[in-house]
Amino acid sequence: MKRHISKITLVVIAAALTQSCFVAKNYDRPQVQTDNLYRPENQSQDTTSIADLSWDKLFTDPILQGHIKKGIQNNLDMRIALQNIAAAEANFKQGKAGYFPSLSAGTDWTHQQLSKQSQLGAFLPDRSVDQYQITGSLSWEADIWGKIRSTKRSAQAQLLQTTAARQAIQTQVVSGVASMYFQLMALDAQLRVIDSTLDNRVKSVDVIRSLKDGGETNEVGVKQTEAQLYATQVLAEDIKSNIILLENSLSILLGNTPGKIERSVFENQKVAAEIKLGVPMLLLSKRPDVMASEYNLVNYFEMTNVARSNFYPSFKITGTGGFQSIDINQLLSSTALFANVVTGLTQPIFNQRKIKSSYEVAKANQEKAYLQFQQSLLTAGREVSDALQQYRNETTKLDIRAKQVDALRQAANFSDELLQYGLVNYLEVLTAKDQALNTQLDYIDNQYQQYNSIILLYKALGGGWQ
Repeated sequence: MKRHISKITLVVIAAALTQSCFVAKNYDRPQVQTDNLYRPENQSQDTTSIADLSWDKLFTDPILQGHIKKGIQNNLDMRIALQNIAAAEANFKQGKAGYFPSLSAGTDWTHQQLSKQSQLGAFLPDRSVDQYQITGSLSWEADIWGKIRSTKRSAQAQLLQTTAARQAIQTQVVSGVASMYFQLMALDAQLRVIDSTLDNRVKSVDVIRSLKDGGETNEVGVKQTEAQLYATQVLAEDIKSNIILLENSLSILLGNTPGKIERSVFENQKVAAEIKLGVPMLLLSKRPDVMASEYNLVNYFEMTNVARSNFYPSFKITGTGGFQSIDINQLLSSTALFANVVTGLTQPIFNQRKIKSSYEVAKANQEKAYLQFQQSLLTAGREVSDALQQYRNETTKLDIRAKQVDALRQAANFSDELLQYGLVNYLEVLTAKDQALNTQLDYIDNQYQQYNSIILLYKALGGGWQ
């Protein structure tokens, strides 16, 4: 027995030494070009960005903060992502256990009723044979080619990928809740403008009717003014409907059934943020979707290692031992002991091209994951440039739109006065009022778009998950 143990130990040591010579390749991040991810006019040497702010520092409205917290806790996509992480953690634990031997135990009873005409039954007086057995089996495979280590690394990459995916979902939840919240307040502001305009429209109808009674205009002017009132009422109904639909969408994002959403007043909002992009390289460490894409590449890189190792022989040690007896009373005696140990190398030679095909598939999946990693980085750069351009555009338009609103508001007021003196016709008055209303609504929409561009830029730079 000592001699057998010495042989097994020698084989194990030899396998361990061989393993140190033949190991799987280590992952090195491929060369990715980040210098020109942003447009030339957007390039920055600053190593800080708006993404360094936590979401509660960027969005200071306490009601919005409460909604975001609720969304992070209750959003169904977030909860699904947590279960994905739990499953990946279980796989990772299994991957780490690959270095250990597998051990099993069993007990069984075998009964045989031999034929009298059989070779043994003809000589045995009692053709009924019972055998009792208690066994234990142990199996261990040496990680000569790094297959087990690569499997463990692959499981670890999958765990990190699911974690990054959860972070990406949180970024989407934070930005989605903030965007819808600001949009709801903007619709409220537009509805207030329309309600105020409706009061003026009713007065305009009364004025035009008085002018008609005085012979200063005709019935066509009255009907056109009434039609303008009805058009404004329809616009109010559309905005009320949009508010309800948006509240329903935001409720689902928060993990609730559709319902009313508490919110502040749009005119009191301010997103205090200094717009900083940071260097493009930061997207590799800030954007969770980019990080998830790289972990996916690591996973397929390690699976290629596993597929490559299948070309080489595997070394296994299998041992079985226990008690075996035809007499149950002698089952646990020393004479019932048995044991066997099997060691050896198994080299695949011909298996219908399965190993080679698996390796080719693994290589193709690795290349595909690399291309997806590059694509995610390019997409991130484009989203940053798009959001920054939208912010600049809306900021410039706001100044111009404010002047336009003031000019058209005065024009509408003047037109009412001039109409009473017969210096303008009713069509000029209707046109001036329609332009004034539409410009006020556009100004509110510009304000929302400016806020939303900051939210999109924050998301594009990888903010919201920290």
